[in-house]
Amino acid sequence: MKRNAILFSILVILLLTAFFCDLFVGNAHISIRETWAALWGSSGDTITDEIVRNYRMPKALTSILAGASLSVAGLLMQTLFRNPLAGPDVLGVSAGAGLGVALLTMLNGSFLYPIISTLGSMAQVIAAIAGAALTLLLILFVSSRINDSITILVLGMIFGYVASAAVTILQSFADPDSLKVFVTWTFGSTSNVTWNKMPIMAGIVIIGILSSFFLQKNLNSLLLGEHYASTVGLNIKSIRIVLITITALVTGTITAFAGPIAFVGVVIPHFARALFGTVNHRIVIPATLLSGGILMIICDIISQVPISNRTLPINAVTALFGAPMIIWIVLKRKKL
Repeated sequence: MKRNAILFSILVILLLTAFFCDLFVGNAHISIRETWAALWGSSGDTITDEIVRNYRMPKALTSILAGASLSVAGLLMQTLFRNPLAGPDVLGVSAGAGLGVALLTMLNGSFLYPIISTLGSMAQVIAAIAGAALTLLLILFVSSRINDSITILVLGMIFGYVASAAVTILQSFADPDSLKVFVTWTFGSTSNVTWNKMPIMAGIVIIGILSSFFLQKNLNSLLLGEHYASTVGLNIKSIRIVLITITALVTGTITAFAGPIAFVGVVIPHFARALFGTVNHRIVIPATLLSGGILMIICDIISQVPISNRTLPINAVTALFGAPMIIWIVLKRKKL
């Protein structure tokens, strides 16, 4: 118990440290003193205050929320399907969100576009949420009629492949400008969330994270298999629908606001289990939450390091961290 308390304290300190480091790093050179002054008062320069308060601060918070929620969603899917490589996008929700954005960009020049353009920067968010919601409804429809979780997993992957195929077809007909908009969205970015958008994203994500804490006992039962869980009184079909809904809402929301972010939701649950040496969700859920936030904000810091005045795609940075661990999981074939 004392060891766990120490580990949690270290994770909290690392998260706070990474958060403040993210505020100091960016393409615009701002000293630590100026950043600190902008946070707690005024740096004396309105541009500096604007960058720190209205750009770097929401970006850092978005990174923490994205990393934490995707990691918890990945943990839920790994527990439900008892698959170490399951992630938050395994049900095709991210692909559905991508299809929604692809359809939006292809409407450029159509009679609907003038109406859609009035939504401004929220147009992509709404399109992505709509695509993710449609995928969620399909998954819920299937899960209410099929008892086998593996079959649902396979069908979810098929939904994702179909959505990806539709996106590829749309891209082949797209004009260069529309294609560039969509490809840029697929890079992923935590800098698209403004203070006006933050309450919507944070509200949905926090509800999803908090919901997982109330499912700790059910999740621990699922670790021993669905047959055991049903013998102790757990309604498998109901809990499956709840877990799928939470995962889809969280993943769809993050994808809508920040674009697709890969690997984080797969690798962090394994790291949390290994770090604390347990599979008890009472420990693993908060450990996964903190670790996911730390990894995502570190990736955001790396993506912001000035390289010819460019920002690296966050999706590429998370892949550089996640891919080696995925390989390690496959080679070890060890359930942590």
